[in-house]
Amino acid sequence: MADAAEVANPTLRYATDGAVAWIAADNPARMNALTAAMWKAIPDAVAEAVRDPNVRVIVFRGSGDKAFSAGADISEFESSRTGDAAKTYDALNEAAFNALIGCPKPTIAMIHGFCLGGGLGLALCCDMRIADDASQFAIPAAKLGIGYNARWVRPILAAVPAARAKELLFTGRRFRSADAEAMGLISQLVPKTDLETTVRALALEIAGNAPLSVAAAKKVIDEISRHPEHPDMPVLDAAVAACFESDDYAEGRRAFLEKRKPQFKGK
Repeated sequence: MADAAEVANPTLRYATDGAVAWIAADNPARMNALTAAMWKAIPDAVAEAVRDPNVRVIVFRGSGDKAFSAGADISEFESSRTGDAAKTYDALNEAAFNALIGCPKPTIAMIHGFCLGGGLGLALCCDMRIADDASQFAIPAAKLGIGYNARWVRPILAAVPAARAKELLFTGRRFRSADAEAMGLISQLVPKTDLETTVRALALEIAGNAPLSVAAAKKVIDEISRHPEHPDMPVLDAAVAACFESDDYAEGRRAFLEKRKPQFKGK
């Protein structure tokens, strides 16, 4: 991927490297704050990765070395987050969050530096959040007089207990990486120098497994987490059954018997 410093205009960058798709918030001059155009581009980038049969894992990151994302670009608030325009802006946010929440392929947020507001919201919509030890986290809506959309609270509650979610939203306080790990905001904490290596290794480890098995596990976990009382068991059973009926299952058995690494095709 190109050095973020070479890119003058705020944009969302998309690139693939083998089985991994990289989606980068690229606005380093403003700590990778997300403009309306960048929010709008997120669902298309996720859809492109989902369509690509070679992509098995999606990583969301920020460009440069100072921030994952400082959230929505506050310089646009006067024009885009007042009156009727606020509803349009919220719709862009909602579409971006839903694109990640509903993505059938595994998603990883690679977090360095500041991860604030809508940036943290995006990270919470990913399956896993790997952060470095210099990262900081906050949702400062209460400090800006913003009402935090109820739909965006669901990913917070999927990661942390209700009391912690209230602390996060009531105070708007910044939490350092160790505190964020303790409260459940991040999945894994690593030294700053090891972040990208760790994320790449994890993405490749997942990508080397049977795509249908990974997709079924994701579907089962998400459905049971979101609807614990009434999960759609027929749909989940069908996803699991499809694994046993796949060519990949036959390949996995042969590879085990032949003591070699399986070559899964996602079929």
